[in-house]
Amino acid sequence: MWGRGAAPGEVGDEAMRAVDYQTDPSRYRHWRIEFDGEVAYLVMDVDQAGGMGDYELKLNSYDLGVDIELNDAVQRLRFEHPEVGCVVIKSGKDNVFCAGANIRMLAKATHQQKVNFCKFTNETRLAIEDASQNSGQAYLCAIRGNAAGGGYELALAAEHIMLVDDRRSAVALPETPLLAVLPGTGGLTRITDKRKVRRDRADVFCSTEEGIRGRKAVEWRLVDEVVPNSRWNETVAARAREFAARSDRPRQAKGVRLTPLARRIDGDRGDYSHVAFEIDRARGVALVTVRGPSQGVPDTLEAAHRRGADFWPLAVARELEDAILHLRTNEAAVGVVLFRTEGDAEAVLAHDDFLARADGDWLMREIRHYLKRVFKRIDVTAKSFIALIEPGSCFAGTLAELVFAADRALMLIGTREGDNRAPATVALGRANFGFYPMGNGLTRLETRFLGEPATLEALKGKLGEAIEGETAQALGLVTAAYEDFDWDDELRMLLEERTSFSPDALTGMEANLRFAGPETLETKIFGRLSAWQNWIFQRPNAVGDQGALKLYGSGVAPTFGRERV
Repeated sequence: MWGRGAAPGEVGDEAMRAVDYQTDPSRYRHWRIEFDGEVAYLVMDVDQAGGMGDYELKLNSYDLGVDIELNDAVQRLRFEHPEVGCVVIKSGKDNVFCAGANIRMLAKATHQQKVNFCKFTNETRLAIEDASQNSGQAYLCAIRGNAAGGGYELALAAEHIMLVDDRRSAVALPETPLLAVLPGTGGLTRITDKRKVRRDRADVFCSTEEGIRGRKAVEWRLVDEVVPNSRWNETVAARAREFAARSDRPRQAKGVRLTPLARRIDGDRGDYSHVAFEIDRARGVALVTVRGPSQGVPDTLEAAHRRGADFWPLAVARELEDAILHLRTNEAAVGVVLFRTEGDAEAVLAHDDFLARADGDWLMREIRHYLKRVFKRIDVTAKSFIALIEPGSCFAGTLAELVFAADRALMLIGTREGDNRAPATVALGRANFGFYPMGNGLTRLETRFLGEPATLEALKGKLGEAIEGETAQALGLVTAAYEDFDWDDELRMLLEERTSFSPDALTGMEANLRFAGPETLETKIFGRLSAWQNWIFQRPNAVGDQGALKLYGSGVAPTFGRERV
């Protein structure tokens, strides 16, 4: 089993030493959820002794374990509580909101751990924004005490920020003066692009250790309102009710419980109901197989709701996400991921059509946006993805997104000798033309055929068509199509070549190529900010023996190399 006994979010001492991204409110150590009708309060009350390593989580600081719980809470509020129209993030401690990412954790973490921590935290912040934008579940942040670094970055993900006016509480992004790093979960981008803070003011703000408070924070657009301490609780509650009243979420609907995943991960293999993976450690390759629906489309919307977490689109989203996060975090040496599918392509398209017809239903909307976020996790994962389209596969509609998310896609022409399954095909569905936009705001097909609007329009005329190898290659849907007698050799040579390259160079190349088209807040965070943070986390000024992260709190000033690069 997973980690052979490692607790949720912890790094076990056994052979796998795996981080587990699955948890539930009964196991939370750092968050609690309180309900008041249409308003939920997400209370950050970090257990100081509950870190994932040898450090204390003082002042509501956080590590990956804290963020795993937050991610779980955001998901559950969307799926299990349709009655909630507003979520208020607040602190459960006196005189502090959140001190940000735990500095001791960052100082002790490996480079890979730091980067994956920042990436997952970014994804969680974006999920909060997605809930406000697309789910009718607005997030409000109520800051009482100091919100510094990642604590203020958490607030920046909310739609509305309130700050108590008590002459002590402040917001700050002090990473540059204190730690020689950056606000790595999107802080720089959100204050300029989202909150439209003037560049020179942003420069002052990010260079000021003590932060900014009171009316000045409102004037500079760092928060939306300040509230006197005497009216704090009643004003926060009133504002939350205002936001909840605007929501279109069905107040009388019954939520869908996100039951524990049926999974077994043991060494080189992982098995779920609809997903499986197998690792070839000698080559550094993982094969991920996604299976199509085992049940037909529900007869009615009510029947789909009754299936709950077992409804195929929701089940496959949860399982694929867990597998991707496991490979990303726990299998750093696995550099190439092969995608295969098995099942009935028509059944996949039928489920897509069901989601499209039920577009006005809150649950079907949530499932679509969840699948969107899972595919986005693939887009920002530092591994090479290759789709293999073979006889018996079901790369259709939603599952065809795996083809378009891959760095390359290979397709077998016709059938394999001795295989009585139908020829390999790929099929486009309605899902490929708008269900799952990337971080750049475009669909994967729009990104793939950037500058080719005529090609994109022609593909819309092929909805539901089973497209075989040579035609798929001619249409640009796959990278290459091979006959049976060439397939094994071509795949072997591709894998040998890919695994011979520098992993660092591949990560940089793939990250640059995946996001063609317009720049957005999200692409800036992952493309620019993450790249800079990645570089800074390797520089002696931050992580060297005399660097700011290593010496923080010691009373010794860091020694910086003064050469600008």
